[in-house]
Amino acid sequence: MFQPPEPRTSPVRTRERLDGVPSPSSESAHVSSVLDEIVDGVRLDLARREARMPLDLVRASALEVPPARDPMPGFRAPGASVIAEVKRRSPSKGDLAAIPDPAALAGAYARGGAAAISVLTEERRFGGSLDDLRAVRASVDTPLLRKDFMVSAYQLVEARAAGADLVLLIVAALSQRELHELYLEARSLGLTVLVEVHDEPETRRAVELGAELIGVNARNLKTLAVDPDTFGRLAPLIPDHVVKVAESGITGPADVERFVAEGADAVLVGEALVKDGDPEGAVRDMTGLGR
Repeated sequence: MFQPPEPRTSPVRTRERLDGVPSPSSESAHVSSVLDEIVDGVRLDLARREARMPLDLVRASALEVPPARDPMPGFRAPGASVIAEVKRRSPSKGDLAAIPDPAALAGAYARGGAAAISVLTEERRFGGSLDDLRAVRASVDTPLLRKDFMVSAYQLVEARAAGADLVLLIVAALSQRELHELYLEARSLGLTVLVEVHDEPETRRAVELGAELIGVNARNLKTLAVDPDTFGRLAPLIPDHVVKVAESGITGPADVERFVAEGADAVLVGEALVKDGDPEGAVRDMTGLGR
């Protein structure tokens, strides 16, 4: 059985902010500096990978993998669907779990009935890698989300070549032009796109984009505080035909039931699962709740 270590706390960090986002107010200046630092690291790591393998070679590799799996039927199934996350650490919480064998953890999630598995591939702040994604892909047939901070088409092709079926695009991180271009590129690769929003303007942008899968993240990008009312406030702005995912602050079945009652079709859960001694059982307890 997967046995995570006791988590170690660390100073609070903020989530990533990518290029193309207006400068924040002075109130959150220190937050943006951390975000900028993280994005600089993301771009440095990306540049190294691009230097090692040109885009045309990555595209060739992507053509050799089986077609992407469609997660949408699972997300539309009655009751709550769970996107279970392989996540070693985060800027806000520090170390969560060592996860020496991400494939074993993913296997537990799959046995528990996860509708999809999210794999963090950002290296510097989340301790993830594309090798984690490849290892998980080799071990499960469940649809996989590459969870990273997408700033270029190269990363999307990389994701497909590594076996991802879904990718994340963060509305706050991209201009509408960038969001649109990356969305179209992802769809052309057969990838399903989880479009993440945090407030009303971002939600309107995601709807305008035509996203079929929208995640509402309850974590405030400026303060890192989790507002459990965020999903209930934004869900009515999303059309009924769009699959809605509640993200952040989900600690157990009671939270899942609340979000499903507010209109969630799926929940994305990381910390609560990697810190649980029985991740398979934890996923099972959250799956199918509500409607």
